[in-house]
Amino acid sequence: MMPEPGTLAGTSAGGLIVHVEGERCRISPADVRALIFFGRPAPVVRERVRRASGTITGEVTIEGYAALNAAGKAVVIRTREGAWTVPLASLRRVACGEAASAPLFSEVEV
Repeated sequence: MMPEPGTLAGTSAGGLIVHVEGERCRISPADVRALIFFGRPAPVVRERVRRASGTITGEVTIEGYAALNAAGKAVVIRTREGAWTVPLASLRRVACGEAASAPLFSEVEV
């Protein structure tokens, strides 16, 4: 059995956490709703916390985006590391709290 390239998990507020290749990114609850109900692309952001000389600073950067594929049956998540696909039905179940997580499938380049 091959390990999953990544997973999609839900937050208590309705957002999504994308775990891919050791990176942890987020999609906000408002963006998840816009993606599911209206088909709008959603930004995938990453939070970084730094501690320097007793001061804690943080920054949020947009690492990529999540959008419906051309058929509207799956969501493609693109980041700097690559592209992954998750079925729209699985994403909905995770976002609604019906499932704890869903696997991400790496997209094959042709």
